[in-house]
Amino acid sequence: MQDQPKKSDQEIDFGVLDEFLGYRLRRAQMNFFAKFGEVCEDLGISPGLFAVLAIVERNPGLTQTAVAQALGNDRSAMVAAVDKLESKNLLERRPAINDRRSYALFMTDAGSQFFVNAVERVSCYENEMAKCLDGEQEKQWLLNALERLANKSL
Repeated sequence: MQDQPKKSDQEIDFGVLDEFLGYRLRRAQMNFFAKFGEVCEDLGISPGLFAVLAIVERNPGLTQTAVAQALGNDRSAMVAAVDKLESKNLLERRPAINDRRSYALFMTDAGSQFFVNAVERVSCYENEMAKCLDGEQEKQWLLNALERLANKSL
């Protein structure tokens, strides 16, 4: 009786999964996020925290709720994210001018410097990952296609 190779030693047939955009997008996202974790591990930020910094850097004074909505995040999760970024002295909350019950978010000086370094790292690994694409034109096509999918409503 011959030994059967273990499933982990074989090529896996993903069947119908390989035909679904959502599944392929998720696999690509997992690959990008895993590499993000490696590149930014010593910075102590996740892709989600990086996204918060990116929005606040370009839109100082937005409320936590507005940032959460822009990123499609739950408001309660945003509080924890801002708490973490504030504890790292990267962001600061200030009372919102037009709503004293809300807080506006601003980068600290340390946060601005931190963000420049993080963007440089993320840009390098993104460029490395994009080498599997057929040049800048295909990258731009993919970005446009993903934007259309992200904004598609049912």
